[in-house]
Amino acid sequence: MRYPKLRELKEAVISLLTPAYTTRFPAVDHVPFENFRGKPVVDEENCVGCETCANVCPPNAITFTDDTEKRVRIMRRDYGKCIFCGQCQEHCITGKGVKLSDKIFDIAGTDRSVVVEYQEKELLICKNCGAVITTREHIEFLHRKLGPKAFSSVLNLNVLNDRLKLADDSDTEVEIKDGLKRKDMFNILCPNCLRLVLVKYL
Repeated sequence: MRYPKLRELKEAVISLLTPAYTTRFPAVDHVPFENFRGKPVVDEENCVGCETCANVCPPNAITFTDDTEKRVRIMRRDYGKCIFCGQCQEHCITGKGVKLSDKIFDIAGTDRSVVVEYQEKELLICKNCGAVITTREHIEFLHRKLGPKAFSSVLNLNVLNDRLKLADDSDTEVEIKDGLKRKDMFNILCPNCLRLVLVKYL
């Protein structure tokens, strides 16, 4: 029984004389280790509002709502719920839309609304049925990603027209009056409505 007690006494003395392993933050700036997973930072230019990060977020810290009247998608990021797992960064379709920062780690506070961030993206709405298609930036990203293959979709032709300004919207958009006609396929239509036009007239 004597030797285990001596070993415990030795460990206690070593622990007493050894300096603390923790840092002196906030008195001294903390330098995170390599690959430290801090607060996710959104890059507005590379985020296309595709919902992927919201779909893979385990604690539902990222949510979105579509306002069809204002034609905007509102992304809500609650970093009070975030577990810093990095799923949003790993599954980002652009690879640059969100990155885990190794700098921002001190986000604790008494007001939870301070750690909530909002982001808005323009929506594309089907002119016939009013269904949400996706965000304009998402379609533009897919158009760049697909290259020449994107021209097989009429929706992508509309995006190309917006970018190159080949024609005014008044020249390409057609008012839908009495059901979908062949000329209506050049409007912004969801896949279901576009399929109805193509099956009926092509």
